[in-house]
Amino acid sequence: MAEYRALLVGAGSMGRQWAKNLKECERTEQVAWIDIRPGAAEEAVKELGLGDTYTGTDLATAIHAMQPDFVVDVTIPEAHRDVTVAALGAGLPVIGEKPMAHSMAAARDMVAASERAGKLYMVSQSRRYDERIRDYRDLVRANLGPLGILNSDFYIGAHFGGFRDEMASPLVLDMAIHTFDAARYISGADPVAVYCEEFNPPWSWYTGDACASAIFEMSNGLRYTYRGSWCGEGLNSSWECDWRAVGPNGTALWDGHGNVTVGTVTKREGFHSECAVAKHEVVLGEHDGIRGSLREFLHALETGETPNGECHDNIKSLAMVFGAMESSRRRARVYIAELMAG
Repeated sequence: MAEYRALLVGAGSMGRQWAKNLKECERTEQVAWIDIRPGAAEEAVKELGLGDTYTGTDLATAIHAMQPDFVVDVTIPEAHRDVTVAALGAGLPVIGEKPMAHSMAAARDMVAASERAGKLYMVSQSRRYDERIRDYRDLVRANLGPLGILNSDFYIGAHFGGFRDEMASPLVLDMAIHTFDAARYISGADPVAVYCEEFNPPWSWYTGDACASAIFEMSNGLRYTYRGSWCGEGLNSSWECDWRAVGPNGTALWDGHGNVTVGTVTKREGFHSECAVAKHEVVLGEHDGIRGSLREFLHALETGETPNGECHDNIKSLAMVFGAMESSRRRARVYIAELMAG
């Protein structure tokens, strides 16, 4: 018998992925599925063969009827605040999809709700459970010393169609949260300030700015630079970006796939220091993506340990997104503390 009863909110494509995730986990049972669209949850339950799972359109009614142990929020970003605040207010911990919210004000409300309830609210930053980024982070920390430079490049010509083509900031708002959070994960540093320029080249098929260049001042003096494009045709980067980390003892490159190259200083003489170069192959582990998110969430419920994506920490990654957009709008440097304070 499963240890935890889950209520899933949102029956879109990502909601279906979470339903499969809950079904495959021996420790969880999905007892309810709701969506504000009448019939959407019922259709999803039938499609995935979830039998007698409770379905409906109202969160409070579903909580009262099924008494779940936690809520999974896989709604659109604009709905995250209302779902999460309501669930926390009912005394239930929440795990939600990224981004935390559609605005910093909403995100601050959600963090405050977690504090009032004394319950865990965790955002699923699923890329943190990719063994390749964990291996890269570990190699960086073991070989380079304190980082001073971290760069990432993201170039993918993505012909989505639909709502992204009309967004004002499709790259930064829709995708960059993954990369910004990864930069924090790799470096262990937090954002202090950002200068960013968003732009749209003449050939872009997007209405809004599909490209961005940003430089973040991070804690401990680190500078993190981001360059990206949703309309960079040809020679696409990995979805995980191309990375370069530089510290006093050398440099580490990761192509976002399975290849890491580390160059470490062996002798500091002459015009170029002598370096030893080693190549490492890193691979995906068994528990990647949202499976890793769920596993860590359950571990946190069981032990009280603070998981990756806990709201007080994850809001810092969200602030990098909104800080970058605000900087681009102002054409000025923006301090992250301004956004955190409101």
